[in-house]
Amino acid sequence: MKNILGRKVGMTNVFTADGRSVPVTVIEAGPCTVVERRTKEKNGYEAIALAFGNVKRSRLTRALSGHYKKNGVEPHRWIREFREEIEGIEAGQTITVAVFEPGDRVDVVGISKGHGFSGGIKRHNFSGGGASHGSMIHRQPASNGDTNAARTVKGSRRPGEYGNDRTTHQNLEVIRADAERNLLLVRGPVPGANNGLVMVCQTVKSAPAKAGG
Repeated sequence: MKNILGRKVGMTNVFTADGRSVPVTVIEAGPCTVVERRTKEKNGYEAIALAFGNVKRSRLTRALSGHYKKNGVEPHRWIREFREEIEGIEAGQTITVAVFEPGDRVDVVGISKGHGFSGGIKRHNFSGGGASHGSMIHRQPASNGDTNAARTVKGSRRPGEYGNDRTTHQNLEVIRADAERNLLLVRGPVPGANNGLVMVCQTVKSAPAKAGG
């Protein structure tokens, strides 16, 4: 199973064995506790619930605190479900970065940075209107469809909240897995701000074809 929860630490660069400088994102991943195993017979689907992060009991709701107590595990700050690659995993187990190896391909899920209410130029990369004094339309969006519909057509690119969405970066390469310090280094950026929760799971994309294969 190559699923784990972690906290984005930040970005840096490391040198590979062949001397290349590679930009990486450092993720403090695990250790995660398997809180519960959901089964098709009991719950209608197969999944495991992973918990991560230290938290005071006073910070938890009574419902979540009771959920941890019922399953006999220590409270954690975050809990998320995974439905793929869960064969042989049972409640009470601990998942660490030791399950990852350099060269593995993973998908990283996080909440992107929020930019608040933004206009079309910032949100959708519109080119904008003329810059002269007589233009009157510098950064406003222009015509965007039927004016007789009496509604905004779904999918129209308009000003609105920019960012703060669940975002997935796919097929990232694992450069290093440090089991002693619970650190996972993946090539390139991952969504979200530093200290934000991220979910790391095995990529849904197929591995790239080997040269000559």
